[in-house]
Amino acid sequence: MRLVVQGPAITYAHLTHIHHLCGTSIQFIQTTEHAYYLPNQATVLPAIKQFCVEQHIDCTLVSDDQILKNFGLVVMDMDSTFISIECIDEIADMCNLKPQVAAITASAMRGEIEFAESLRQRVKLLAGLHESALQRVIDERLQLNPGAQQLIDTCKQHGIKTMLVSGGFNFFADRLKAMTGLDYTKANSLEIIDGKITGQVLGDIVDAQAKADFLIQLREKLGLKQEQVIAIGDGANDLKMMAAAGISVAYHAKPIVQQQATYALNYSGLDGVINLFTII
Repeated sequence: MRLVVQGPAITYAHLTHIHHLCGTSIQFIQTTEHAYYLPNQATVLPAIKQFCVEQHIDCTLVSDDQILKNFGLVVMDMDSTFISIECIDEIADMCNLKPQVAAITASAMRGEIEFAESLRQRVKLLAGLHESALQRVIDERLQLNPGAQQLIDTCKQHGIKTMLVSGGFNFFADRLKAMTGLDYTKANSLEIIDGKITGQVLGDIVDAQAKADFLIQLREKLGLKQEQVIAIGDGANDLKMMAAAGISVAYHAKPIVQQQATYALNYSGLDGVINLFTII
């Protein structure tokens, strides 16, 4: 196994200290500007874990067979994972309802309320809002999380397909697909009549089980095995999808997600996913 350490704050002084704690003559190998790995490691000492937390560095052991060429599909959540915002919260802000909607969003992300019900409650609050508010969110507030485009580009270079599966809305997912080169997207449809949001969601809601089902369907369509799939998420609604993948990555995630994921990234960008599986 290899010890992967990474993060925008990492320095050579950090590496020297971690290397000393490991007590090995093997040297760190650099993969990108902010990522390194130490081969032939069997464990991560508690002192190393504590040091990395204190210094805002992600560190984890990765199996030697987990390298980019062995994967064929990356599936990820949209809101607060691929992008930096919760779209529905920002839509609500356009009609001065963000605190109410954000509170329901946060509760659902922590797993305190069933997702489909939480979505219905939030969308109902948006009834009567003009559809131009959706475009305003894109124009004024939507931003990719750090490393998102690099993740997509690197996957393309290695023949890995990418899919965005969201409990949010296809208005945003479809535009992100066009913007970044994602291969597939699945999300919910807002009902809009006469230019206004009705407060209803069209069709079946993309909830936790649907996310997992979409991952499995695409995996089978592509002829891949479970261990060839990586799933990335941050909230409780992503757990079933992450469990359906061979590798799961908790990205700046809620504690419940970090506890159940294969790996957790708390300080790195989404390019940190690539760094986990890159060797030289």
